[in-house]
Amino acid sequence: MLAASLNSALGNAGLLLMLSATTFGAFATAFSIRARATRTLQHAPRYAWLALAGAVLSVIMMQRALITRDYSLAYVQQVGSSATPALYNVAAMWSALEGSLLLWVLVLAGFTAAVAWRFRARTDDPLVGWALVIMFVVSAFFAFVSFGPASPFAAGPPVGLGFDGPGPNPLLQNHILVIFHPPLLYLGYIGFTVPFAFAIAALITGRVGEGWLMETRRWALFSWAFLTIGIILGGWWAYEVLGWGGVWGWDPVENASLLPWLTGTAYIHSVLVQERRGMLRVWNISLLIATFALTILGTFITRSGIINSVHAFSAGDIEGYLLGFFAVVVIGSLILIGWRGDRLRSPGAIDSPVSREGAFLANNVLFTAFAFVVLLGTLFPLLIEALEDRRTVVGAPYFDRMSTPLGLMLLFLMGIAPVLPWRKASTELLRDRLFWPAWAGVGALAFAVLVGATGWAPLLAFGLAGFAGGAAIRQLVLATRRQGWRGLVGRANGGMVVHLGVILIAVGLASSNSFTHSANIPVTVGTVQSWGGHTFELIEITETLDDRASVVSAQIRLDGGRTFAPAITTYLQRGETIGTPSVSTSLTKDVYLTLDGTVRPLPGSTDATLRVFVKPMIVWLWIGSGLMMLGTLLAAFPGRRRRPTDPVSAPVPVGAEQQR
Repeated sequence: MLAASLNSALGNAGLLLMLSATTFGAFATAFSIRARATRTLQHAPRYAWLALAGAVLSVIMMQRALITRDYSLAYVQQVGSSATPALYNVAAMWSALEGSLLLWVLVLAGFTAAVAWRFRARTDDPLVGWALVIMFVVSAFFAFVSFGPASPFAAGPPVGLGFDGPGPNPLLQNHILVIFHPPLLYLGYIGFTVPFAFAIAALITGRVGEGWLMETRRWALFSWAFLTIGIILGGWWAYEVLGWGGVWGWDPVENASLLPWLTGTAYIHSVLVQERRGMLRVWNISLLIATFALTILGTFITRSGIINSVHAFSAGDIEGYLLGFFAVVVIGSLILIGWRGDRLRSPGAIDSPVSREGAFLANNVLFTAFAFVVLLGTLFPLLIEALEDRRTVVGAPYFDRMSTPLGLMLLFLMGIAPVLPWRKASTELLRDRLFWPAWAGVGALAFAVLVGATGWAPLLAFGLAGFAGGAAIRQLVLATRRQGWRGLVGRANGGMVVHLGVILIAVGLASSNSFTHSANIPVTVGTVQSWGGHTFELIEITETLDDRASVVSAQIRLDGGRTFAPAITTYLQRGETIGTPSVSTSLTKDVYLTLDGTVRPLPGSTDATLRVFVKPMIVWLWIGSGLMMLGTLLAAFPGRRRRPTDPVSAPVPVGAEQQR
């Protein structure tokens, strides 16, 4: 009983410490900036470290409660179990609403402390000071939500000595990716708080030029990278766990993570124009605000209980707080943009639409349109239910039909933009630079036709992918000729590596979505079944039973070689049954095996029904993802020919913005 009360007391104490530190830190820092109290401002980082200490203490106590099965806590009653393996017991903390917010609080406190440490020598700079104020305010909001309406340390009803909890959701304890996918996704979501904070600080101080961009470029880039890998791991998890053979189903929670990725991707491209030409200032600040606001909206969608999804959490009492915070962010940001409208006017203009800045602007329009399409399809059923009290569904056909032309146009721009110069391109220059990319596109299209691809959308995707890939490879070849392999380092060429990764993902999605075929195949011991150019032989049906689950698996020999074991698992504590696919992967296609869940095979029986998917080029999704991460790493560091200077490296005296 003493240990149980210790978990609750120290856990709540940690959250209270973070709430107090961030609240007081926000007020003290803002007051010091206004009062020009330089000495007091130097203490601002201490509040960030106190907040991080409180968050770490709370997470440690929650992990301790899960490890010791402290069933005095309602949250442990909900997700804890003595039968849960150790790794999944750790991940149980973010398997439900209250624990997931606790992880959010920890990551947010970590980013706030990282900003305070990075700019510790410049706390008397109002830009940095106001950015810390914004970080403190956001941290205080989430600390309040976690301490109050969504407390993971709330006491549960009394239970008997023999009580054992149900454990996490079965879908969240049968694949190792649940250990990595949510934390990485959160690093991406929450990481965009940093550039958002500096954007708001730039509006407050009036320093809306290009200086604040230099401060946040890598923060935005790495946040985008974490969000990207989090989304990809989510698709991989869905592919390996859910048994439907796909990686993306336009689920509302999937869309909630895609929305800030789309606007964040637009920002990463658009910011190059502002740095180079001083243009698109309003656009870039608006994209950052939209990205941060969409992370809050995504949190609401995921954690309000208003949607049915395998990814969503159960209903809680925080939807009102999240919507209110979302409204404050949007309305407050719009007021600041209107206030600084005169300073946000760009000193330059686009000389020609056939230029690199013109291509980036078109890129932004397409990404924004893509985000609007996804947002509309995601929120429309919720609006209909709220206004008319009836349920409607916006399914995959809508998203596929609307997103396909946008995706194809983005592929086209990926081929055009790298060869365009700044300001204006001549016809002769375009003809010269597009020669090899165009032939690469023709070659890719011819190859696709040769191997049997059909349909206008897949064929166009293959041709445009070859075109865009040719442009990226051309750029990389020229860079390595000039500078050797070091030419790959830098934003421009690292971005080309990212483009190659995106192209591989686009080809993989086009192939798997267009040319997947499937069938239900009855299999019997001793009989070889043939379908789709493959053979399937049932060896035996076995059962593995322990305190946690009963696993019935069918041993299937594929093509007379390796044996695969699709299974049906029943989690005993929850009484829930889920399928577990087994996949044969190669460079050209996957053979995806699941057991028909309508009839659970019995151990020792001699027949079963397989659901088989043959999916072309799925592995290229994961290869492309790896290339994207490599390109992001290369883009994070300046190349040999680029020596960026920090235009705001020298601290601006407190109050200097009032003299502008």
